[in-house]
Amino acid sequence: VLKRHILMIRPATPDDLPAIRALLEALGLFEPEEVDEVTGMLAAYFDHAADSAELWFVDDSDGPVGIAPVGIAYVAPERMTDGTWNLYLIAVHPDHQKQGRGAALLHHVEDKLKAQGERVLLVETAGDKSFEYVWAFYEKSGFTQEARIREFYAAGVDKIIYRKTLGNSQIN
Repeated sequence: VLKRHILMIRPATPDDLPAIRALLEALGLFEPEEVDEVTGMLAAYFDHAADSAELWFVDDSDGPVGIAPVGIAYVAPERMTDGTWNLYLIAVHPDHQKQGRGAALLHHVEDKLKAQGERVLLVETAGDKSFEYVWAFYEKSGFTQEARIREFYAAGVDKIIYRKTLGNSQIN
């Protein structure tokens, strides 16, 4: 398990875009147009970061070409709510998985949101059996399954929504 003090979690910068794109491609979970969409969202965020409540974080690692992002997390507020946020993306490069990086990124996001006084963090994932490791990750991280929308993504693939109270809510 990776020691927490070794992690280099920081806000993403425009210089991270090529490494983030490579990270997303290495995961093998995204179609090319989805990689384009995420990197486009991040580029747009940098154009308007001063006006945005969104948060993008990366986890750096020393590599053969220096320090580069090997993990990413993206969280944004839910519109028209008071203190509810969505974790839209959390990913770690396959070469750096199973080292505690995903848990550290998630903990970092939670700490930042708690410090801002936010109440609830939601995350959605697919209800396909190949995502059991994802469900286990969220459950181990203190999330509870809040809802399931049947056949959301495709025939036979539900959407599962997980919820975690951040400490500023009356409901647990």
